[in-house]
Amino acid sequence: MAALPYETAAFALFALVTIAGALGVVLMEDVWHSALLLGVTLLSVAIHYVMMSAEFLAAMQILVYVGGVLILITFAVMLTRVDDPKEAVS
Repeated sequence: MAALPYETAAFALFALVTIAGALGVVLMEDVWHSALLLGVTLLSVAIHYVMMSAEFLAAMQILVYVGGVLILITFAVMLTRVDDPKEAVS
């Protein structure tokens, strides 16, 4: 069964979002923005699972990775963040 044009366009769109988010995670200087882009990337991967009719994997992707790991990273960033860079040096 051949893919319909809108399915191909949706796949290309979310593939672009996944790749852009992954590049943003690596290239961002701010840790907080990097963590947010990691969440975008993980959600985009979950959408790819839905497009492949793997709804259980998509649900586990969202619950485990987005719900667990990303929240843990967010708390770690918030608890270890220094507002004034001069204080970190001294």
